[in-house]
Amino acid sequence: MEIDPNSDRPVFKQIADHFRDLIDRGELAPGAALPSEAQLSRTFGVAGGTARRALEVLRSEGLVVTEHGRGTRVRERGPMLRLASQRLTRANRAAGLGGFAADMRSLGLDYKQEMLHLGEVPAPRRIAERLNIEEGSPVFVRRRRMWGGGEPMQLADSYYPLDLVEGTPITEENAGPGGSYARLEERGHRLASFREELQARMPSEGEKKSLRLLPGVPVVALVRTAIDTGGRAVEVFDSVMSADKHLFQYDFAAD
Repeated sequence: MEIDPNSDRPVFKQIADHFRDLIDRGELAPGAALPSEAQLSRTFGVAGGTARRALEVLRSEGLVVTEHGRGTRVRERGPMLRLASQRLTRANRAAGLGGFAADMRSLGLDYKQEMLHLGEVPAPRRIAERLNIEEGSPVFVRRRRMWGGGEPMQLADSYYPLDLVEGTPITEENAGPGGSYARLEERGHRLASFREELQARMPSEGEKKSLRLLPGVPVVALVRTAIDTGGRAVEVFDSVMSADKHLFQYDFAAD
């Protein structure tokens, strides 16, 4: 690569562009070492500060990590979870699998959920709107952190109207085979449809810590509303996922 002195793109960004392209093409594999600041300075004939800024760009984008004694290396990514529309099928519930368990099993990865909170809470506005109740009305929440392949994959809060979960295993740490949706259907609330809303954003400090995110890695916030055959919203699933560990795949008819 040669620096273009006539480009309106700063030199440090041209250097970052070069290494980003190598990473994207797979010519620099996960774990591969990048040149040091001194080596970059010599190779491209730039000042140390320029080389440093180029590496900072790559770090801010979550492409590389710098560790004491190991230098700067291409970031090694964990398992990629494919979230397909089929994950919520009744067949999975009949087999005793919730959506997350079905996805992780398809990847051959160990999985678990860490329960963070079980109990009644006032419904936040965004949840109340989807459940068609007054803001602040009591709802039951299952708040947990989901793990796959030994890594935290997502934070997940499931909100339910109280009358639907009282006296059911949904209020317990283990909701039983097939998860909460199976319990709702056993109670007569056969699920008819799901509505999912996705938004990409940068994480909060708490989310960074809980999901062990590296600098520059965004999250995807997914809110799913489950609706029964009577048209009632019976659950709102409010989750935050590491964007670099999830691929969203939806199949639907053209009609």
